[in-house]
Amino acid sequence: MENENTQQPAFLFGKKNYIIMIVGIIFIALGFIFMAGGGSDNPEVFNEEIYNWQRIRLAPTLVIIGLGIEIYAILANPKK
Repeated sequence: MENENTQQPAFLFGKKNYIIMIVGIIFIALGFIFMAGGGSDNPEVFNEEIYNWQRIRLAPTLVIIGLGIEIYAILANPKK
């Protein structure tokens, strides 16, 4: 005979929070993907491509925006 007072385990966040978290993870992943690469095949040759705007401005901005989205997803009220 089972105990009638057993509770179902509840999720810490609501569905809205998890969707926002996934969006934040996508932003962070895109930022790291844009930062990747730019190396030179020959270590004796300097590759100027490592200093393009995509790696210096866009990628870190996407990572910071993604972290901000993650903070918002954690703090958002799941009841609304």
